[in-house]
Amino acid sequence: MKVTRREFGWLAGAAALSGVLMEACAKAESPGIGWCIVGLGRISMDHFMPGVKQGKTGRIVALVSGHRDKAEQQAKMYGAADSAADSAIYNYEGYDRIRENKEIDAVYIALPNSMHAEYTIRGAKAGKHVLCEKPMATSVADSRAMIDACRAAGKKLMIAYRCQYEPVNLKAIELIRSGAIGQVQAIESANGFNISPGEWRLNRKLAGGGPLMDVGIYSLNASRYLTGEEPRDIRANSSVIDHDGRFNEVEENVGWTMRFPSGIVASCNTSYGSDMNGFYRVHGAKGMIELSPAFGYQGIHMKAELAGRPGIDMPTPQTGADQFTVQADYVADCIRNNKEPKSDGEEGLRDMELMSAIYKSAGLPGL
Repeated sequence: MKVTRREFGWLAGAAALSGVLMEACAKAESPGIGWCIVGLGRISMDHFMPGVKQGKTGRIVALVSGHRDKAEQQAKMYGAADSAADSAIYNYEGYDRIRENKEIDAVYIALPNSMHAEYTIRGAKAGKHVLCEKPMATSVADSRAMIDACRAAGKKLMIAYRCQYEPVNLKAIELIRSGAIGQVQAIESANGFNISPGEWRLNRKLAGGGPLMDVGIYSLNASRYLTGEEPRDIRANSSVIDHDGRFNEVEENVGWTMRFPSGIVASCNTSYGSDMNGFYRVHGAKGMIELSPAFGYQGIHMKAELAGRPGIDMPTPQTGADQFTVQADYVADCIRNNKEPKSDGEEGLRDMELMSAIYKSAGLPGL
């Protein structure tokens, strides 16, 4: 059969169009990003997994846990039991077998801090994108190794700074950038709670440090995303006040100040001995913004005083999506459209470097 040049061009064009249409249909019919949950604790089972289920961009297809019964229960709850070609459940020793499971696109690391680096690196080597809980790791060296592993594998690495995607926090950033409160002069922030005995967070080997690594990092990261600057001068102090056995390995309280290049001074406190509600106040030449609470999983509330303008009272939108849904959807968008996450590995590394400087200034071992 002979084909003219015009007919060949038409056939080639039709084939190309068919390919585009097939790709578009495949995307439209895609079941979404397949998540493997690494670690079945409170944050994964109570928050992240329900968040994924609430969204439309992902699904739970596999679980990694040392407790088979718990994993089987969760797998059935999320329809993961029949989703994987081989198995939906892995133990930690067999974690590397996720490479063989083509339904897994990304892993969510929700383990004690000291395990973040190992399971991020192994996940990347298995060919999976990574969303890792904060803090990124327990050392600066491990943080860099995580970045290198994901980069070498060509996979995304995002640190779970959910507040950077939360609408009330985003509104506060917008007001500051627009000049609504004038030149920012100072920031106050605190975050803490009264920790119960026996928590793994009181074990330095697992946690890497005390409240700074756990909840103080929110104040540190907020000071950075609110100013859009990196601090240059850090001074800190730490203390243990309650000598009741809880703080034999980690600090109870840390307070620090940071000076930014523009002259803004941030004053932050974190504690495992006091409920602090997790707030920040941004003081400007023409007004003030306060979020209290600022870092919770729900109930974020902003009040703003603006010179010559009506004040603002903005709670979390009632119709807004769950923070963990927003976060999971954002990761899915980055994976599908090959975009670099805003809170990537470099963002997590910067906080690790700054926390190391805070610890050193307070006379504690650096990270």
